[in-house]
Amino acid sequence: MKKSVGILGGMGPMATAELFYKIVNSTNAHSDNEHIRIYVDSNTSIPDRTAAILYGGKDPFPAMRESLQKLISCGADCIVIPCNTAYYYIDRLQNESAVPILNMPNITAAECARRFPGAKAGILATDGTLTAEIYQKALGSAGVDYVLPEKNEQEALMRVIYDGVKAGKEPESYRQDMELAINGMTKRGADVFILGCTELPIAENKLKLQMPYVDSLDELARATVKYCCAELK
Repeated sequence: MKKSVGILGGMGPMATAELFYKIVNSTNAHSDNEHIRIYVDSNTSIPDRTAAILYGGKDPFPAMRESLQKLISCGADCIVIPCNTAYYYIDRLQNESAVPILNMPNITAAECARRFPGAKAGILATDGTLTAEIYQKALGSAGVDYVLPEKNEQEALMRVIYDGVKAGKEPESYRQDMELAINGMTKRGADVFILGCTELPIAENKLKLQMPYVDSLDELARATVKYCCAELK
């Protein structure tokens, strides 16, 4: 019997919609009835995670907990969160949850190790994700060496995420910033890139950059299909 999933979303809305699409598109279904039941709370009132982690901004945990409980009350058998920075709060959220929360960074790191054995991964993520060492820890546990962005590269990535994708700008407006980060990290040894912010798969899809990467949203979608006992494409 298939299980249901709750998407704790709104961080941001485009990434939430993209995860819903990827779950559906990853399911080998020949009729509506063969798809997973999906509950979505796109709670755009959740305060910014990076601002909270780095600058003492409003704590997002209470709003995330509220969404979590609403999804569980709907009947979700597991929870997924399409925001990598939000996994800073994963232990606190799991302690509040009667159902498992699938861990996107750990899933992504394990897939990087499987698909690119011996490769060095360039971490593309928000300031909050990097400061919290979310992917450094996940990749380290998976035995994957990594490269971090330098200051100017990270500033460029934050422009891609916040001033580009989240702001709904045309992709050409942030192509130069994305390429600056990728080219610099490649020169310092990155063999493959972790798209460790859920806006970055959206950016990559629009820019069609020629680089090996692991898409955190793709991996979360596929893990969700597996967990919910549906058949993967």
